[in-house]
Amino acid sequence: DLVARLGKSRAIGRDIRVFQETTSTNDVVEKLARDGVPEGAVVYAEAQSRGRGRLGRSWASPRGKGLWFSVLLRPALRPQAATRLTICSVLSLARAIQMHTGLAPEIKWPNDLLIRGRKVAGILTELSAELDRIIHVILGIGVNVNQAAADFPAELRKTATSLRIETHRPVSRPGLAALILRELDQDYGRVCAGHFDLVAEEWMDRCTTLGKDVVIRQGARQIRGCAESLDDAGALLVRTDHGRLEPVIGGDLTLEK
Repeated sequence: DLVARLGKSRAIGRDIRVFQETTSTNDVVEKLARDGVPEGAVVYAEAQSRGRGRLGRSWASPRGKGLWFSVLLRPALRPQAATRLTICSVLSLARAIQMHTGLAPEIKWPNDLLIRGRKVAGILTELSAELDRIIHVILGIGVNVNQAAADFPAELRKTATSLRIETHRPVSRPGLAALILRELDQDYGRVCAGHFDLVAEEWMDRCTTLGKDVVIRQGARQIRGCAESLDDAGALLVRTDHGRLEPVIGGDLTLEK
């Protein structure tokens, strides 16, 4: 039982719902949010028929092979600081995977975890806000746990991996799920208490994007430069070719070759 494994939490995981299949767990949590469900609600699905990632991309979510879930948050933060939650959640995810498997995933800004350069997990953050306050945030989390190489679509086999592939053994999904929620509860508490600096420091230690020359595409716009650090709001600070330090909140990042 996931609730029993989780133990006492500050906020996240007090309301856990499990579905055999849904379109996307973010869709289910969006409805819960509109219905006024308190923060901390978690929705898991054994399979998603329309799992999605950032920038409109799909996320392969085969039945019983991974962890596909979403978390509802209602932080007392200004919308400009919402990026802190993506930073916080990807750090929690990396730490939990390392505790559970011994693997040390690398963080690729803004929301991916890589092992040996291949994607093992990712986060989709969806925000509902007014001008000066956040109404709710939905964290959609996908972790490739027990897939074999043949379980991935052919076009993903060179860029995706799973914990089973990397450890050469099956990995307990319930145990990992409980660890992720526990670590996320802890880091979310830090952010809400005004200690984002502690989260950011650990995130920067794990992020392989920093110190690299990058290209970030935001629609038709491109930002080129060296990724240096995070600012107080969680934006990536990029030193552009003109010497200017530019804060970047989102976009599609590739490394300069």
